[in-house]
Amino acid sequence: MTLIIIGVLVLFAGLALQRNEEYKKYARILRNVSFLLILAGVLTKCIVQINPGQVGVKTLFGKVQNDVLSSGLHFINPFLEIRRLDIKTQNYTMSGIHDEGQKSGDDAIRVLTSDGLEVTIDLTVLYKLLPSEAPRLIKETGEDYTDKIVRPLTRTKIRDNAVYYEAIALYSTKRDEFQQRIFKSIEDDFRKRGLVLEQLLVRNITLPESVKATIEQKINAEQDAQKMQFVLLKERQEAERKRVEAQGIADYQRIINTGLTDQQLQYEQIKAYLELAKSPNSKVIVMGKGNAPVILDTKN
Repeated sequence: MTLIIIGVLVLFAGLALQRNEEYKKYARILRNVSFLLILAGVLTKCIVQINPGQVGVKTLFGKVQNDVLSSGLHFINPFLEIRRLDIKTQNYTMSGIHDEGQKSGDDAIRVLTSDGLEVTIDLTVLYKLLPSEAPRLIKETGEDYTDKIVRPLTRTKIRDNAVYYEAIALYSTKRDEFQQRIFKSIEDDFRKRGLVLEQLLVRNITLPESVKATIEQKINAEQDAQKMQFVLLKERQEAERKRVEAQGIADYQRIINTGLTDQQLQYEQIKAYLELAKSPNSKVIVMGKGNAPVILDTKN
C-alpha cells in the first residue's frame, strides 16, 4: 500500500510539471516512475505469504472476512489487510518464581481452600487456536486473546474449584483429581471462544508454613510408628523362636525320660567303659557303684 500511495503522489507531481514547458521531459519520467511504483505496490499487495503454523484473517475496510488463508502463497484483493495468527501449541505459565512465567515477578495463583487456608499454585496452560474460529476470535476478542481469555479465565476457574478441597488433600491425595476438574471446567469455556485446551499442568502447590510443619510432624510420627512396629515384630519373632526352642528341648527330655530303660542305660555305660579302657593316653581309674568295674591302666 505504501508503494501505491507514493506512486500516486509521483503521478500528481508529474502532471503538475507537465504544465510547464521547461519541465515536460521530467514530467514524462515521473509518470513512468509512478506507474512502476503503482504496479509494484499492486503486485506486493496481491501476493501474500502465510508461514507454516499460521493462518491469515482477511479484513476489508475494517470488516472481517469469514474465510481464512492457510500457509503458503495467495493472490488476494490488494485492498485486503491480512492479520496473521499463530495456530501452533502455545503455553502460558503463571509462576511464583521471578521471570519464569509470562509475567515478570510473582505471578502464582493464590487460592483459598475449604479449610480456610491460602495455597499458592504454579500452573502452565497448553492451548492453541482453532483455525476456522480465527475470524470470530478477531471480531469478538482481538489478537490479544491470551491476556483477555487464557489468563483471567484460568485463574478464575482455579479459584472457583479450589474451595472444594482441603489444603493437605490438594497438596497430596487430591492433586490429580483437582487438575482434571479444572481442566474440564476450562476446556468448555475455551472451546466456546475458539481455543483448544490441550493440557493443564499443576507445576507446584505451596502450603502455608504452619501446614508444612504439621505435615512434617505427621510424617515423622508415622515413620516412628512404623519403626516401632518393626521392632515389636522382630521381638515377637525372637520370642517365638525361643519358645519353639524351649518346647523342642522339653520334648527331647520327655522322650529321653520315657524311652530309656535300665538295660539300655547299662549298655551305654559298658560302651563308655570300653572306650576309656582303649584310651592310650593316661592312667585311668574308674570307680563305680554296684557292679561297675575298676579299670587301672599303668601306661606311662
